[in-house]
Amino acid sequence: MHLEIKNLEKFYSKEIPIIKKLNFSVNKGNIISFIGESGSGKTTLLKCISGLEKINSGSILLNGQVLNNDKIFVKPQERKIGFIFQDYPLFPHLNLKENILFNLIDSLKSNIDYILSLTNLEKLINRYPHELSGGEQQRACIARALIREPELLLMDEPFSNLDSQIKESIKEEIFKIIKKTNTTTILVTHDIKDCLNISDKILIFKAGVLQQYDDPEKMYCEPANCYCAKILGDLNKVVLKNKNYYLRPESLKIVKKSNFEVKIDKCFFQGKDYKVRCFYKDEIWYFNSIQNLKKSEIIYLDFNKNDLMFFDSLCEDYFKNETLFLNNLNTNNWFTVIYIHSKY
Repeated sequence: MHLEIKNLEKFYSKEIPIIKKLNFSVNKGNIISFIGESGSGKTTLLKCISGLEKINSGSILLNGQVLNNDKIFVKPQERKIGFIFQDYPLFPHLNLKENILFNLIDSLKSNIDYILSLTNLEKLINRYPHELSGGEQQRACIARALIREPELLLMDEPFSNLDSQIKESIKEEIFKIIKKTNTTTILVTHDIKDCLNISDKILIFKAGVLQQYDDPEKMYCEPANCYCAKILGDLNKVVLKNKNYYLRPESLKIVKKSNFEVKIDKCFFQGKDYKVRCFYKDEIWYFNSIQNLKKSEIIYLDFNKNDLMFFDSLCEDYFKNETLFLNNLNTNNWFTVIYIHSKY
């Protein structure tokens, strides 16, 4: 494995651990997304991997080399790890080329033409940061990281400051560059669409505990527990034979007649189709439609029984009262909350 995290723990107070007994590994060239709400430990983990924070126990290995354990600590500048932040930290008094070459060892400077071509920045080398667009500044940061030939690239919310109009094209460009250079990458993001579209695997954190580490399709369709299910998208509750099941919006289809009569509340235009909010009995449901349905219109929905999700009683408490549930939850027992692909 290219990156290995073994029994990693990080805490500022032993009573409140930030990361608890974390274990996972990453293959060479993979893009991994970390997701979880604010305070879950994502950015702290990036700092531990990069060497900006020391771990309290466990070990971090990159390409077979120990970076940090109870005896060894490799300084950040010696780890061959690139770090890209959300605020484009370019030196304002240096032009683009000078920013990319800043503090670079002589043996790597010959890569400048290749990197400029790869990031499509050849015509901008004499411009200063204030003369660059947000997308151009982000590509400059990518170029500065990749010219150093990092073994690992860490990206902390790198697209959050980009305008929505250019965000998608810039993201696509950057991840093409990363894949072309076969650079192993860890991305911290709140954008679920990013995770599902570009990741080889997704890692979900809750209170410093790994909840699930899987490929995007399996994680979305077979979440390990209710927290993973909810963080990745909307869930619709349906009661069958006195049991609570859950469905993703895309599992619901409009039909001529069924047992599931719903009343339309509102349609949200998404470009090619609509996200529709409706009422089914006492529940709010969401589904997708190519039609702009009228408010208060009555229609019928149906689904494939194989798409149903069933969660145990502990997860039911989560859906009823998330705050109370999480406050009372012993995170060591979190994995007892299981997803069951169930037929009723």
